[in-house]
Amino acid sequence: MVRKSILIIGYVWVEPTTSAAGMRMLQLIDFFLAANYSVIFASPAQKSSKTLILENPNYSEASIVLNSSCFDTFVTKVNPSVVLFDRFMMEEQFGWRVAKCCPNALRILDTEDLHFLRKVRQEQVQKNIPFSENALLRSDYAKREIAAILRCDLSLIISSYEMALLTTSFNIASDLLLYLPFFIPEITKSDSAAWLPFEERKDFIFVGNFLHAPNVDAAVQLKKQHWDKIRKKNPQAKLHIYGAYGTQQIQEFHKPKQGFLVHGYVNDIKTEVGKARVVLAPLRFGAGIKGKLTEAMTCGTPSVTTEIGAEGMHKDLAWNGFVSITENDFIDDATTLYTDKKNWEIAQKNGISIVNTIYNETALAAVFLEKLNALETDLSAHRRRNFMGALLQYQTLQSTKYMSKWIEEKNKR
Repeated sequence: MVRKSILIIGYVWVEPTTSAAGMRMLQLIDFFLAANYSVIFASPAQKSSKTLILENPNYSEASIVLNSSCFDTFVTKVNPSVVLFDRFMMEEQFGWRVAKCCPNALRILDTEDLHFLRKVRQEQVQKNIPFSENALLRSDYAKREIAAILRCDLSLIISSYEMALLTTSFNIASDLLLYLPFFIPEITKSDSAAWLPFEERKDFIFVGNFLHAPNVDAAVQLKKQHWDKIRKKNPQAKLHIYGAYGTQQIQEFHKPKQGFLVHGYVNDIKTEVGKARVVLAPLRFGAGIKGKLTEAMTCGTPSVTTEIGAEGMHKDLAWNGFVSITENDFIDDATTLYTDKKNWEIAQKNGISIVNTIYNETALAAVFLEKLNALETDLSAHRRRNFMGALLQYQTLQSTKYMSKWIEEKNKR
């Protein structure tokens, strides 16, 4: 029997086959359904042909509207036990309305990644200047996202690096945060036994949703900087580019004679990753956990990435391949992993260790459920300890409320 309800306010509809964010959201939905919650997923976005169709009697969906008091009526009727905001932008839009209409609902923010970290890094790469945490502290985007974190009862942080950044550089109280990376099933011996061996695999692969700027940049780097040099050392190899929402620029990179093949979206990407010998991910900026790299581990496919790519993903465990520092390192490491069976098999075992140690879905679900129960038991005391959050909630309620009402009236006219 369902005992509680959760309203998830999605920035976009769930697309687990096109992005790590979509996969993450499906994991959270599955968690709450397994924990005996009824789940209502609502979003102001438009659906696409790739939107998840989830058939479960305890799961339902609703379309909602920005800057409209009809949401107040909707959320009051739903009266959820928990509200989860998918990214801080949804908390900005709807958080004050939830606080007003459902004051006793537990408010959770799923950050997906720290958007301000990704945005500042992107700006610094474009300006060709070194990354600096001081730039984060000056960022208006950071102020918005940190404010959303403080206004919520709990924020889910997927990267160990971001967890440390928030508690040290931004002095966020640890009881407002929960380190909760991707939920991944344990890789068993029978799972790894089913993987294709080194000799039966070939070629390199890159996977990424091209609505995500770091993926576009990485594909450009592969085409313009890395691939010719890698192929010169591995003349029979090809590079396969997969991902939804490819731009015209990405599609024009398709050059079969150069071994650079742009395939676009496929529904079952794991099959393609499981046939490849090496995943390449030359990410120059970004944040959070890279789904393409955890996916590589679950397919037994070693990877070559950058410090940004591996950041916050493996703690002190050996990487599933190589973390390259320079462009020349990346090219050499890709060749080593592609041609050296011993190195390749060691990397594959490292990936199993990372998944089973850090991303174990059973252990993570237990931690999350314990935290939820503790907060729901003592929510009033938890909120009293978060005075800055209460202050920001009050100020936001006053300012955002009247701006939203002004927009609503303007739209009516």
